[in-house]
Amino acid sequence: MLSISGFAQEKQSLFNGKDLKGWTIYVEDKNIDPADFYYVNDGVIETAGVPNGYIRTNKKYSNYHLHIEWRYPEEPTNSGVFLHTNKPDKIWIAHYQAQLKHENAGDFIVHGVGVSATLGDSVYVSTEDYKPLIPKMNDSNEKKAGEWNSYDITCKDNTIEIMVNGLLQNKAYNCSLTEGAIGMQAEGSKIQFRNLWIKKIK
Repeated sequence: MLSISGFAQEKQSLFNGKDLKGWTIYVEDKNIDPADFYYVNDGVIETAGVPNGYIRTNKKYSNYHLHIEWRYPEEPTNSGVFLHTNKPDKIWIAHYQAQLKHENAGDFIVHGVGVSATLGDSVYVSTEDYKPLIPKMNDSNEKKAGEWNSYDITCKDNTIEIMVNGLLQNKAYNCSLTEGAIGMQAEGSKIQFRNLWIKKIK
């Protein structure tokens, strides 16, 4: 069952297009104003990408279809979509990551001490020093820098299925985390996000 009330089967926007109400910003450098780190620019969520950090929803979710669109408006480097994100907030917060590193969207990363998932025939467990990265199933199908891409991610019970621009790129089973916040990472360069919505699935 979902951990929030009022989460209907109709798709619901996670971003109002005006401000970051409903989101928490975490930036590694405490001298940086979070409002200068993640902000709204011309109706999209944007971050300069440096230093490292992320933005996450205040609410937790489980059993859902998530849609997020992203692009690198300048030089593409690295980012990621956080799934089943669990506090405490820190630079390597516990979560699963749908990779957004340029030409590697669809890779799957396990974060958080003791967090685990099965992909293919292998069980991957994250430790303090080891965050397993499992490559995508197919060659990169990302669009060139400056163009919008889409993630469609289905989290159902203990499985996570990741589609990039309509192509299945990874699937995880037996995930030890099954609910949490949704987040986007800042890691290297300016990146933009738009059309964020979520839909409950049974």
